Amino acid sequence: MTTPGSAPLRIALMIECDGPGGAELMMLDLATELRSRGHAVLPVNLADGTGWLGERFEAAGFRPATFAIRSPIDFAAVRALTKILRDFRVDVVHSHEFTMAIYGAAAAPRAGARHVITMHGGLYYATAWRRRTALRWAARRSDALVGVSVATAAALERTLGIPHDRIFVVPNGIPLRSGVRDRVRRELSIPDDELLIVAVGNLYPVKGHAVLLDALEMLGDTAGWQLAIAGRGEEEARLRSQAAAAGIDARVHLLGFRDDIPDILAAGDIFAMPSLSEGLPLALVEAMSVGLPVVVTRVGGVPEVVTDDVEALLVPASDARALSSALRTLISDAALRKRLGSAGRTRAIRDYAIATMADRYEHLYRGESLTGR
Repeated sequence: MTTPGSAPLRIALMIECDGPGGAELMMLDLATELRSRGHAVLPVNLADGTGWLGERFEAAGFRPATFAIRSPIDFAAVRALTKILRDFRVDVVHSHEFTMAIYGAAAAPRAGARHVITMHGGLYYATAWRRRTALRWAARRSDALVGVSVATAAALERTLGIPHDRIFVVPNGIPLRSGVRDRVRRELSIPDDELLIVAVGNLYPVKGHAVLLDALEMLGDTAGWQLAIAGRGEEEARLRSQAAAAGIDARVHLLGFRDDIPDILAAGDIFAMPSLSEGLPLALVEAMSVGLPVVVTRVGGVPEVVTDDVEALLVPASDARALSSALRTLISDAALRKRLGSAGRTRAIRDYAIATMADRYEHLYRGESLTGR
């Protein structure tokens, strides 16, 4: 429901990718929350609407729009997007990530709409001067540039030269979801007396799963654990080979893409996130929200979400020995698992509810400032 005295808005939410991922899930959850407040929401992406995200928007009752980009600078795509936005009578265009930031910045003014950009943490845009120049142009043409963490905002400020007070921080939020513990444990034949370590993330090198397997190999004869990783990607074959070479393949379950993440988290006893780079990872917050004790690398916005030995055990990125030591500690100390899990759940529910995120975006949509970082 919109706040008293405020008119509902017509909002276009735009993202390039149509596959499963944290930014895509955040956009779906944000769209659902905004609609529940009385706003009209139009999802927009570059696919044909039949991918993972398009199907989920359709299932949730949205009618996504799509357009095509056929060259790096495609004026026909700008015109097509402008028509989509005008036909929707849009008030605000909210673009997620680089490509939609550029095209949204070009089309939103032509449609008479405000423009908000959210960057979710990757520094891919900073590797080429043309991308930096394009994103700087888009940011200066837009009404708000958002990073999902203080670290992400600082990187935008540093790489783009955008003034500090022109960049806002809106941490990603999650809806609270509960799962069924026994279903996945039965599927994987996990005995009641064994601990299940779970990880959620696409199988890309940046997610650090190879480091996690190295850390588990270092546990040696430590008994009582198994690992399940939910995610798909290019690293699957290499990770399977690595687990086999380490002699731990019987304990390691690569689940591929799953749409039952609440059940997977409910099945777990420890959550591991060995990423080499992150913005503000939704998978971490979701694991905390169900009370899982966490071991996670000290990267990106992670230290803004958890404090070492309070809500999680923090370890350096790419340090398999430190990760192994932290996992060994959690496996052997039930009281520590309970303490970290309880504190993490309290923090996640207090600071990362989806309603809090939507409140902050509503302020930006209406041209209202946010206080501090």
